[in-house]
Amino acid sequence: MTAPLVLTLVLGPDDQERLDALRRSHFPPERNQLQAHVTMFHALPGEHLPAVRDAVAQVCRRSPFAVPVTGVRSLGRGTALTLAAPELTQVRAELAREFSPWLTRQDAQRFNAHVTVQNFVTPDAARSLVARLSQSFQPWAARATGVAVHRYLGGPWELLDEVAFAEV
Repeated sequence: MTAPLVLTLVLGPDDQERLDALRRSHFPPERNQLQAHVTMFHALPGEHLPAVRDAVAQVCRRSPFAVPVTGVRSLGRGTALTLAAPELTQVRAELAREFSPWLTRQDAQRFNAHVTVQNFVTPDAARSLVARLSQSFQPWAARATGVAVHRYLGGPWELLDEVAFAEV
């Protein structure tokens, strides 16, 4: 059996760096194996990579779009920034229809777009960071520029493809 595939939203470089900086500042360093990311699908079957690539290529035939970063929320043992973008929800829904026979329980749930900036901490530490980030939080619009396909390697990911949204 082939390792599962993870699909993420690709963000513009300035937004990616801003989110990576937050993650580096607040994620336990020994657990931080990834860049900040917006996971669209957590575990698609690796043996369907050609079909996944085709679906991603199809859905990326649209212009880049804004992804409002709207707030801070608790993950219980972590902290995330919430995202609210109808275009992102639409892209994800189109892909979910294509992948419906393969969706895990987690990937079949309602999509709740976010970027995890802290995880694997005590609930008290998470609540403290939510409070601190919320005090100074200013909403902004990140830029969605494409979709990335990764292979899950038991912790780290291997980037297989990064498909840019077309400028239409």
